[in-house]
Amino acid sequence: MENSIYTMGIDVGGSYVKGVILEYNSQSGNHHVLDKQTEKIRKRNPKDVVVEMVDTLLKRNNLSYEKDIKYLASTGEGEMVERKTGHFYSMTTHAKGGIFFAPQAKTVVDMGGLYVRAIKVDSKGKVMDYKMTGQCASGSGQFIENISRYLGLAIEEVGEISLKADNPEVPSGICAVLAETDVINLVSKGLSTPNIVKGINLSIAQRVVKLLVPSMHNLLLCWLEEWE
Repeated sequence: MENSIYTMGIDVGGSYVKGVILEYNSQSGNHHVLDKQTEKIRKRNPKDVVVEMVDTLLKRNNLSYEKDIKYLASTGEGEMVERKTGHFYSMTTHAKGGIFFAPQAKTVVDMGGLYVRAIKVDSKGKVMDYKMTGQCASGSGQFIENISRYLGLAIEEVGEISLKADNPEVPSGICAVLAETDVINLVSKGLSTPNIVKGINLSIAQRVVKLLVPSMHNLLLCWLEEWE
């Protein structure tokens, strides 16, 4: 379109690459997501995944990188994005994105593939403080993927199946590396798949609670138990 300005964003995470094209109308001042795509990296070179994604998004929308894209921003592992115009630290992008979608937000939680971050933000999306989980990947997206794989579930099924639980058991100290053994132990106790999955979700929720409000940890744990 004559009045359209196009920009792109690429996020290279620990497990996935996400890409988006934004269209901004210089006359009306409106902007919207023109197209987006998510790719699991698996065992591929992230640089190759990025190149393929950028080319696919451009081709799908009949755009040229040289002629049409005014700015390409990267976040995450930015060195994997060779054609970027600029790079932004991931906490900055999460903070800005959180305020964009929820202007009243005070805290943004980044549920990453390898860790979880709780980010305190001000009204303009500036990072004021943050806390994150330790090196162990328990309580992360990768941990949920490991558990779902061992249970024979697709990651998309986890949420729906967990809602069918009637007596979940919250594990006390699950390690992502030993996830398969932990699941076997839970199954041997006679727990159903929904109860195992919901117990895992509640365990992760407790870890997030610890990041968000340490001083109210016990109070919120009581709330989680009642909700369970």
